[in-house]
Amino acid sequence: MTRVLVYDTTLRDGAQCEGVSFSCEDKLDILRRLDSFGADFVEGGWPGSNPRDDEFFSRAASVGLGNAELTAFGSTRRHGVRPEEDANLRSLADCPAKWCCIFGKSWDFQVTCALGISKEDNLAMVEDSVAFLVSRGKRVMFDAEHFFDGYRSDPGYAISVLKAAERGGAEWVVLCDTNGGSLPAFISEACAAAVSAVGVPVGIHCHNDSDLATACSLAAVEAGCTMVQGTVNGMGERCGNANLCAVLPNLALKCGADLGAVDLRSITGLSRFVGEVANMMPSAGMPYVGERAFAHKGGMHVSALVKDPRTYEHLDPAEVGNSRRVLVSDMAGKASISEKLREMGLTAGEDSPEITRMIKDMESEGYEFEGADASFELLVRRLRGDIEERFSVEGFRIFIDSREGGMDSEASVKVRSSAGDMEHTASDGNGPVNALDNALRKALESFFPDLRRIRLTDYKVRVLDEKSATAARVRVLIRSTDGASSWTTVGVSENVIEASLIALVDSLEYALMKTGREA
Repeated sequence: MTRVLVYDTTLRDGAQCEGVSFSCEDKLDILRRLDSFGADFVEGGWPGSNPRDDEFFSRAASVGLGNAELTAFGSTRRHGVRPEEDANLRSLADCPAKWCCIFGKSWDFQVTCALGISKEDNLAMVEDSVAFLVSRGKRVMFDAEHFFDGYRSDPGYAISVLKAAERGGAEWVVLCDTNGGSLPAFISEACAAAVSAVGVPVGIHCHNDSDLATACSLAAVEAGCTMVQGTVNGMGERCGNANLCAVLPNLALKCGADLGAVDLRSITGLSRFVGEVANMMPSAGMPYVGERAFAHKGGMHVSALVKDPRTYEHLDPAEVGNSRRVLVSDMAGKASISEKLREMGLTAGEDSPEITRMIKDMESEGYEFEGADASFELLVRRLRGDIEERFSVEGFRIFIDSREGGMDSEASVKVRSSAGDMEHTASDGNGPVNALDNALRKALESFFPDLRRIRLTDYKVRVLDEKSATAARVRVLIRSTDGASSWTTVGVSENVIEASLIALVDSLEYALMKTGREA
C-alpha cells in the first residue's frame, strides 16, 4: 500500500473561513486533538503575522506532540530584499517549529501581473528563500501556489519553479489548486508530470471552488502524490479546502492507502470537536462523519437494512466512528419502527403496528419524530405503561409588559407532583417561552433537584401551514443537555406557547426518566 502523509492546515487555511476566529487556547486544543488523531503535519499559522500566532508557536513548543510535526507557514522573500533581511523569513527562521512551509508563485501570469517581476527573478526568490531556511536548520516544504493554472498556461515554467525549490533544499513540493477550478483529469495529468520531473516527494493542496477538492485530491494520489493537505470539515476561504473528513476515509477505505498513525475511528469525533471549537457545526449531510451520513428513513430501505446493512450502506459506520440512525416518520413501516426500538434498547413487540399507526397519525397533525428521539421514546414508554407521570402542569399564565426600549416577560406556573404536592412559582425571562421555561424549571426543582443541571441548547419553531398565516399550527423542537448527553423533544399546536410547553415538559420528563435509569 502507498504511504500517504496527512498535512492538516485547519489552524491556518481553515481559520481563513468566514466567521471563524480561533483563540490561542482553541488552536492548542485542536493541535492536541489532531496529534492524537494521527496527523503527520499540523500547520499552526504564520509566525510574525499577528501576536496570536506568535503566542501559539511559543506555547506549542512545550505541548509534547506524539505523532504530528508542527509546521510554520510563510512566503518566499520580497522582491529586491535579501533572504536574511526579509522579516517574514526571519520570523520563520526564529520560530520554534522544526518544519516550515513557504509558498511562491508558479503561474507565469501571477509572476508578471501580481508581482510585476520577471520569471527569472521569481525562480531566484523561490530557490534562495528555501536555501536560507535550510541554512538556519529548518526542514522545508514548498507550496507551489496556482500550480495547475501555471501548468495550463506554461507547463515548462511551472515545473521549473518546483525544480528551483528542490535546488534550494526543499524536502517536499506541494502542488496547489489555489483557485479551486481544475478538474480531476487535468489534476492527474499535471501531477504525473510533476512527480516525474522532480526528485523529491510531491503533495497536493486543493480548494473546493468547483466542489471537486476531494475528487482532485484522490486523483493526485493516484498520479503519484504522497501527501494530502486539507482541513477538518473542509473549512477555508471562499468555498473551503479539501475536506480531510472525506479525503482520508476515501484514501484508506476505498483506495487502500496507508495513512500511518491516523485513527479513522475517531474522525467523526474530530469533525464534531473542531466544529464546536470553531462555532461552526459541520453539515449533517457530510459524507462519512455527518449526522445524516448513515440515517435511514424509507421503510423499504430499513427492511432491507435489517437483513444486511450492505443493502443501503457503503461501509460500516463504525469504521469512521459514526453510527447508524433509523428515522421515525410517516414513511416508516413496521420494520422501521422495530429497528428504531432496538436502536433505543427497547423490544419490538406486538404493539409495533399500533405504534406505527400512532406515529403516522401524529405526523399528519404536524409532529415530526425524525429529529426528536426523546419524544418518540417517551411516546412508546407511555403507551406501554413503562413510565409513570412524575408531574403535571395544572396551569400557567404569561404576562408581557411594554416598556421603553423593549418588552418584559413573566410567567407563573402551577405544577403538581405525582405525590399530590403543589408548587406555584413565577419567573422572568427574555421572552415568553424563556420565562415559561424558567418558571417551570423553578417549580420542578423543589421536587426534583437534579433538574438544576438541565439546560436548553437550541429552540426551533416551524410554521406548518403558511397559508393560515398567524392562525397556523407550529412545530417546536427543543434540544436539551445535562452536560454529558443531549436530547430533542417536539411539540405541536396552533399556539406557539402551548407547543413550546409540550416540548419543554417532554424534555424534563425525559431527563427524569434518564436520571432514574442511570441511578
